Amino acid sequence: MILGSAGGAAMSVTRITISLDRSLVEQVDRMVREGEYPSRSRAIQDALQEWIRRVSRDRLARECAKLDPAREIQLADEGMAVDGDQWPQY
Repeated sequence: MILGSAGGAAMSVTRITISLDRSLVEQVDRMVREGEYPSRSRAIQDALQEWIRRVSRDRLARECAKLDPAREIQLADEGMAVDGDQWPQY
């Protein structure tokens, strides 16, 4: 079902049912009344998208933290030791 647009592109949406704490719904409704969002759906969608972006960044940071800096430097140095004529042409 195509219902709206985001940045000029058609956006396919799916209707779902969720349960939220009453005070959270009241806060969302206040934001809609004050014109910060056109609807509850848009406010919740934006919040969920931001949460997903944040989780993805945190996951990347956790994975990067697993890297051994000394080993990464060693690997980079090995790559730099290769003659330039051995690099593929781009």
